[in-house]
Amino acid sequence: MPGGNAAQFIAAVDDVSFFIRPHETLGLVGETGCGKTTIGRTVLKLTSADAGRIVFNGNDITDMSPKAFRPLRRQMQMIFQDLDAALNPKMRIRSILKEAICVHRRLSDAEIRQRTAQLLEQVNLKKSKLSNYPGELSGGEKRRVGIARALAVGADFIVADEPTSALDVSIQAQVVNLLRSLQSNLGLSYLFISHDLRIVELISHKVAVMYLGQIVEMGLAGSIANAPRHPYTNILWSSLVDKKSREGFPAQEGTDKPQWGIHDHQRPTAGCRFAPRCPVYQDRGRPKECTNPLTAPKLHDLEDGHKVACHFPLE
Repeated sequence: MPGGNAAQFIAAVDDVSFFIRPHETLGLVGETGCGKTTIGRTVLKLTSADAGRIVFNGNDITDMSPKAFRPLRRQMQMIFQDLDAALNPKMRIRSILKEAICVHRRLSDAEIRQRTAQLLEQVNLKKSKLSNYPGELSGGEKRRVGIARALAVGADFIVADEPTSALDVSIQAQVVNLLRSLQSNLGLSYLFISHDLRIVELISHKVAVMYLGQIVEMGLAGSIANAPRHPYTNILWSSLVDKKSREGFPAQEGTDKPQWGIHDHQRPTAGCRFAPRCPVYQDRGRPKECTNPLTAPKLHDLEDGHKVACHFPLE
């Protein structure tokens, strides 16, 4: 800006690397604003990547032209978090599904009806809902339409962005069971983005934990939930355990409460981004390697594919 200092840019996501095998679910967790949705959109080329590579089924799609990418687009779809915005409120469900079915191929009316009926059966949605507008559906029904639309084009890799948010617990369970059933029957792969740790642990094979734009820990879902190695991951899952305890045994008056929460967008200019709020960093007397820009922690293997970005991982 004229007359001022040069603008400073903060990357929404940086130094992130992971892979998802066929028929596998990778859960991506972290606080609001940590970059989860940005990763999902970038993987699908809905947001351009400034650096790095995106490889899908052996094809480097990072800089692939729209024409060359089009045959692959139908295999990669997204279930958007805000379906009120993602579903055209002026189109009936029948038209929404028809549009998705026909976007990559020409079919007869009979074939469209047959494919629509198949989709309704796959997502357990009543045929009577086809004449409804999105605004006339419940939250769970909208989720099913979102899933059906992704399946309609022939997707085998789906980015599910907070697919259970704003739903009752019973409806959340139905959506999770539906996604797991579809994965088993159709061989789907998911990038499952959520802040709901219980659901992520339930549906995921692997889990990646994000903090301020970086993955700080990644491993099998059971290991992440029950034996976390990064202090931030430990705090996240400990908060879930504490919540369960409070629900079962309400806190008595005078019970000590945590002195700080985990939600903080303070971003250090060098070293470990979690250091200013890390109890291990404080307990060890603030070691310099945690804040030295030349020794910023990188993801490294511990055992059995469990990776952590921390100089002093938990035992």
